[in-house]
Amino acid sequence: MRGAGAMRGAMRGALRALVLALCALRAGGTELTFELPDSARQCFHQQLERGTKFTLDYQVISGGHYDVDCYVEDPNGQTIYKETKKQYDSFPHRTEVEGVYTFCFSNEFSTFSHKTVYFDFQVGDEPPILPEMSNRVTALTQMESACVTIHEALNTVIDSQTHYRLREAQDRSRAEDLNGRVSYWSVGETLILFVVSIGQVVLLKSFFTEKRPGSGAGGT
Repeated sequence: MRGAGAMRGAMRGALRALVLALCALRAGGTELTFELPDSARQCFHQQLERGTKFTLDYQVISGGHYDVDCYVEDPNGQTIYKETKKQYDSFPHRTEVEGVYTFCFSNEFSTFSHKTVYFDFQVGDEPPILPEMSNRVTALTQMESACVTIHEALNTVIDSQTHYRLREAQDRSRAEDLNGRVSYWSVGETLILFVVSIGQVVLLKSFFTEKRPGSGAGGT
């Protein structure tokens, strides 16, 4: 019994180590959520080698019509990607020139709406999860196939979690904005009803008020 328990504990430990290793085998990159004020522009810079693959994913979480301008420039100052008033987009690219690449988000077309923008900048190809996997000519073993399947499933889970987290943040922002508008509308309706009620009371009171004859008419 002790041997079976020790074996199960070792298998659990190996499984945890495998999951952690598979999670770590993602291409390097950066995720960031930041606030973009109205009439403002925010740029980010990344040093990249020639032939490096990168992917830029971005989405506007809150603010205005949930849109933003985005463009990417290579080290020579040439624009390799440019979109205006996009809610979300993805831009994959493989560099042709070594140097500092710049990607910017612009809210200069908006004069009063602040935006909250999320972006995910992934750099490099994903390394193989097994040694010399790309050069192998033999079929994968059952364990290796299971590792590949788990790795792909974990990547799908991570992407799904990011997607649903952004959707939840966007829906929460819209719900709070709608709640604020409904509250203001309710306060306005209350004030209007109060004013109308007072006006009706004053009007009805004027109908039933007796008009007394003036002092000049009583003297004659």
